[in-house]
This record gives sequence, structure tokens and C-alpha cells, in this order.
Amino acid sequence: MIAQKQKTKSVKNQSKEIKKRKPGFFTNLYNYRDYYIMLIPGILFFLIFSYGPMNGLIIAFQDYYPLKGITGSNFVGLKHFKALFSNPFFIDVLKNTLIISFYKLLICFPAPILLCIVLNEIKSPKFKKFTQSVSYLPHFVSWVIVSGIIIEFLSPSRGFINIIRQYMGLEPIFFIADPKYFRGVLVISDLWKGIGWGSIVYLAAVTGIDPSLYESAEIDGAGRIKKIIYITLPSLIPIITVMFIMESGKVLNDSFQQVYNLLTPATYEVGDVISTFVYRMGIEKMQFSFSTAVGLFKNIISFLLVMLTNYIARKTSDYALW
Repeated sequence: MIAQKQKTKSVKNQSKEIKKRKPGFFTNLYNYRDYYIMLIPGILFFLIFSYGPMNGLIIAFQDYYPLKGITGSNFVGLKHFKALFSNPFFIDVLKNTLIISFYKLLICFPAPILLCIVLNEIKSPKFKKFTQSVSYLPHFVSWVIVSGIIIEFLSPSRGFINIIRQYMGLEPIFFIADPKYFRGVLVISDLWKGIGWGSIVYLAAVTGIDPSLYESAEIDGAGRIKKIIYITLPSLIPIITVMFIMESGKVLNDSFQQVYNLLTPATYEVGDVISTFVYRMGIEKMQFSFSTAVGLFKNIISFLLVMLTNYIARKTSDYALW
């Protein structure tokens, strides 16, 4: 009994010493100051461009006039939200946004994972670096330039695809102005522009896999496919889950630059999305309060989708954002 009491005392003393040795917040801040300094640009970006403009959300509940300002404009409550849901064009815009986002989620979300697996299987370091560089490059090109390339590439008179069609005796198709093909053009162009950049996170996760797992699998006679199925993919599940939760919040956050630069009057019925609708109502028609109400509605739905997806992930697996 005496020996046991002495042991418990020694354990308590050790825990107290550990607590005393544990550095405080400011000590950690000083010790890792280089890392915190590197965080400053990112923090400033979100404070200025994401959190700063949130002060203007109040105009969604006002009849806002620029000359009167936020403090001088009349408060009207939910007037603009009622106008939003009674607007005959908003339902079509919401439907287009959901359909295009669903297509992108279905095709563009798994594509970087597949590219990551393919790049991981490439044995030649030079060819692997070349492939990575080529796949990353479109991400750094603006949608204005990419849209110009796509329009020229799909031109009915001088586009590469239509030249091949004419050579085969087929009629040319104006893909950009045809409602049947416009959504496909949006999805494929988004896939081409983002697949390489999206694979970076998954490649980082692959580099953290213990090489001894692959060596053990080879000794057991496992081929490439089995190693991918039983080692690579299970190791990527945590990051895939987290990325899917984040992507679920982008269902209503369509790419304005992409759609705006490719949209034509002929494709309004299938391509007009929330961001282009907000642009027309807010900038062209100067209905600032109405467009703010649309944006606030979109962000609330996105937040709820993230919460719901995270809740489902936490209940069905061990991986979630919180």
C-alpha cells in the first residue's frame, strides 16, 4: 500500500511538472513566430475580402440608396426576400445552378483523385514532373483567356472539333450557343482548368503513406490495382471526406467568371445561374438590396449544406471537419 501511494504521488508530481513546463500561448506565439508571420497575408485576405464586406449585409433588409448610405436607408424587413421567392426567373436560375453544380460535383470532384492515383503510379520522375506541370498550368490562366480559347476551339467555322466533323461529312455545331451542349461545355472546361490544381491535396496525402505498406503488399503478391484499392484509396479517405464536405458548400457558389464569359442569349434558359442573376439585378439594374438578399440566401444555404454534410460524415465515419 505504501509503495502504491508513493507511485501515485510520483505520477501526480510528474503531471504537475509537465503542466508547469507546458509553454503558454505567447510563448508558443514567439517560438513559432515565423509560421504565424506567413499566415498574416492569408488572414488579411479573408478579413478584408470575406469578413469586411459582411457589414453590408444589412442592406438586404433595407431599401438601400447609395446617396443615403446604410444608416440613412429605410428598413423594410423581409421585403426583398419575399420578392426573391416570387420572382418568376429565380426558380429557373436556382434550378440551373443546382443542375450545373451537380454535374460538376459528379465529374469534377473524383477527377483529381484519379489523376493523383495515376501520377502516383508513374515511375519516371521527369515524366511525372512534366505531367504535373502541364495539368497545373490551366489553373493559373484567367477565365477570360480560357473562355476565348474554348470559343475558338469550338467555333463552327474554324474550331478544331468542327473541322474534324466537316472532314467526316457531318454538320458543324455551335456548342457555345446550343442549349443542348452548353452545360457540358461548362463542366468539361471546369474539369480541364481545375483537375491538376485539385490533385495537389491528394498527392500531398499520398506522400504521407508509409512505403513499407506497399513493400509488404508486393511481398504478398499484390499488383498495382490491389495496392491502389487496399492501400492508396483507404489512405485517401480522410482527405476525400474533408474535401467533399467543403465542396458541398459550393453547390450554390457557381463560377461567375466562367459562366459570364461563355453565356450567350441563346443559352440563358440552361446557363443563367445565381451569380449572373445577381450581377444583372445588382450592377445592371442597380437593385442593390435585392441582389444582397439573393447573396445572403445563397450563403445561408451553403452554410447549412456544410453543416449537414459534416454531421452525416461524423455519424457515418471517423472523419469530419469538427
